[in-house]
Amino acid sequence: MKFKKLLAVLSAAALSASMMTACGKEDSSSNDSVKNASNNYKIGIVQIMEHSSLNTIRDAIVKRLGELGFKDGDNCKIDCQQANGESTTVTQILDQFKADGDDIIVAITTPCAQLAAPYSTDIPVVFSAVTDPIAAGIVDSLESTGGNITGTSDALEISKILDFAVQTTPDLKTLGYMYNTGEDNSVSCLEKVKAYCKDNNIKLEIASVTNTSEIQEAITTLADKCDAVFSPNDNTVASAMGTVAQVMNKAKKPMYVGADSMVQDGGFATIGIQYNDLGIETANMAASILKGEKKASEIPVKVFNEDLSTFINRSTAKAIGYEIPDEIANAEKTVFFD
Repeated sequence: MKFKKLLAVLSAAALSASMMTACGKEDSSSNDSVKNASNNYKIGIVQIMEHSSLNTIRDAIVKRLGELGFKDGDNCKIDCQQANGESTTVTQILDQFKADGDDIIVAITTPCAQLAAPYSTDIPVVFSAVTDPIAAGIVDSLESTGGNITGTSDALEISKILDFAVQTTPDLKTLGYMYNTGEDNSVSCLEKVKAYCKDNNIKLEIASVTNTSEIQEAITTLADKCDAVFSPNDNTVASAMGTVAQVMNKAKKPMYVGADSMVQDGGFATIGIQYNDLGIETANMAASILKGEKKASEIPVKVFNEDLSTFINRSTAKAIGYEIPDEIANAEKTVFFD
């Protein structure tokens, strides 16, 4: 009898342990948040290509993650990859992140975010520098993303940039627009530029490119036809700013751009955010997900369209013969690059 009673007790204990184990498995299978009991996190960061804007964001992400307790080589592995502008390479990188069992994916730029979105069914995804995540089909809305994905947007204030262009180039009659047709963010910006030019009686000349090898011819054509040229935060153009600046400076015409780093790399001016801030906020979101404080689906997309600065390249201003007025030079939110 005692033996039978002991057997019953042991059976009940085994059943209870089995139920607890099953519950544990069910909790850990949730892909909306990260529960890494070993604190040995794997973080995959992918960017479409190497250029100053994206490198600034990436470096800010890694630095901020370290400040928040996720230090590469300490309690986590941060795997930073770039795809040389190739979508197929992005997919290969994402496949590797998944195979490696990464706890989170950080996708920098619209093309990377679009390709990373399907992986969010298994791994939380945080994107950065996506100009229009709704139009790009990445999220349902900014407030409620509709999936295991969130991130930061560098949506351009096109009207403010072009207002500044009109202010600093008072004889602006013809504006050039150069962009990569394969980048959704640049396509959406073009529609806003068209509307602005129509409302302000400015002729618009458009030059499209598909890769950096076409930049020289495109910018030379625009420099000949236009009083000024504008390019948004286009990755292809940004990666060739040295060539763009050289052509525009020789023509002594201003090149307005969509990112502070593009000004740093030789563009004349822009109005916008500091891309370092974009990286910091992206890292804040990723850390919150990794710590289990919030699910990606619970974090609204952060749009950086307030507290904007004016960025001017002094060397470029001198090269094109533009004398910066005191009201711009002495403004609190003016940032200079040399």
